Amino acid sequence: MIRVLLADDEPLIRGAFAALLSLEADLEIVAEAATGPDAIEMALHHRPDVAVLDLQMPGKDGVAVVERLTQALPSCKTVIVTGHALPGRLGRALTHGVSGFVLKAVSAHELATIIRSVHTGNRYIDPALAADAVSEGAPIEEAAERAAHPPRRDGWTNQAGAPTRRSSGQW
Repeated sequence: MIRVLLADDEPLIRGAFAALLSLEADLEIVAEAATGPDAIEMALHHRPDVAVLDLQMPGKDGVAVVERLTQALPSCKTVIVTGHALPGRLGRALTHGVSGFVLKAVSAHELATIIRSVHTGNRYIDPALAADAVSEGAPIEEAAERAAHPPRRDGWTNQAGAPTRRSSGQW
């Protein structure tokens, strides 16, 4: 059973994710939070395997929560969900150890698949977010790293955090 923490300041989004992910036989929602500080407190108390965090939350944003959880609970994998890409956030999140970065438009089934994948040590970066990061002038070292570690044919990333899914014209 994969223990999951959900953190989103929008009750409808958080509740929908919780309800839909609870239908998955191998996922257990162990805690929910509406703010960054609450997410940290819940994670330290419940020790989830994977924390699914909204990028923008009151108190601390999702990346700040990732940074804290990476230090305090290194075994907890983290997935950031966002309604829209913000310049520099993907690179910052990767620097602080995020395992996944996805748009909120993701289906519950796909989010469950991503949670399972990051739980096993893989990374998942939404292809549109990765393309936006590159077009917004991501550092050349990041582009070189992606080139050195091309995506696997099955669409998921390798341990180096290379792009994870191919879509038409991307990666």
